[in-house]
Amino acid sequence: MDWSRTREEAGFVEWTRTDGYVTIRRRRRPDGDWVVRLDRLYQAPEGSAYRRERVDGEERAEALVETWKTEADPDADADPRD
Repeated sequence: MDWSRTREEAGFVEWTRTDGYVTIRRRRRPDGDWVVRLDRLYQAPEGSAYRRERVDGEERAEALVETWKTEADPDADADPRD
């Protein structure tokens, strides 16, 4: 499933999954660390979820965003031959 940037400000970016059931945010804290959070609604086919992780460095935060996008894709485990 695809993702789009739905909000962007200085030190803050939010992505929304195409179906609208999941958002991921990456924001910079005043101390320079980064927080990445995933919020999946109860209505999502795979159920609700909430994750939040604090990391040091924008590159680590971006890597975490990409990992969570992949993990939050309900089609990721699907066999392309189906």
